[in-house]
Amino acid sequence: MRHRHKGRKLNRTTSHRKALLRNMVTALLDLEQIETTDAKAKELRSITERMITLGKRGEDDLSARRQALRVIRSKKIVAKLFNELGPRYADRPGGYTRIVKVENRRGDGAHLSIIAMVKEPVTFKDMKHKRAMLEEEAKLREASERKVEEEPVETPEDVEAVEVEEAAAEEAAVEEATADKGEAVADEPEAPADEKPEKKED
Repeated sequence: MRHRHKGRKLNRTTSHRKALLRNMVTALLDLEQIETTDAKAKELRSITERMITLGKRGEDDLSARRQALRVIRSKKIVAKLFNELGPRYADRPGGYTRIVKVENRRGDGAHLSIIAMVKEPVTFKDMKHKRAMLEEEAKLREASERKVEEEPVETPEDVEAVEVEEAAAEEAAVEEATADKGEAVADEPEAPADEKPEKKED
């Protein structure tokens, strides 16, 4: 059993393996995509992601820059790591590289893969940490408050004022109707009291 035996030997001595991975991580950070075997790509991924995590600590962190220079063989690539790659992945909580399997190599039949830097912007589904959830909730809360402010809200005082206006309008309509009836009754001629209806003679 391989208890506490982390990593792959890649059929190389320790010094050869370290030099190989240092060269490969320098090339990957420079070109952002290289093709290699599956085993080398999987070993390279962990080192590359550690370097990007150092880059996210910022340009002013001298300790992080020195740790990166212990692995990366070019000062130019270290500058790119801290100035460009670190800010690019500031909101991504890991998973900076992607491994895509391709066809086998024709010479020896080795399984080949392409390891590349992830360029897509991070989405809420990928950001499972608490900060992303709080930002999303704050945006939804602001949108709902904006909608509530735009819609007119009826207060009890407004409702009472509308009811009073409706009652006054109904009273005015009733008064107008009674006044019209009184005028119509006054216009009808009244029969004289002295006159009696004539009796018909048989």
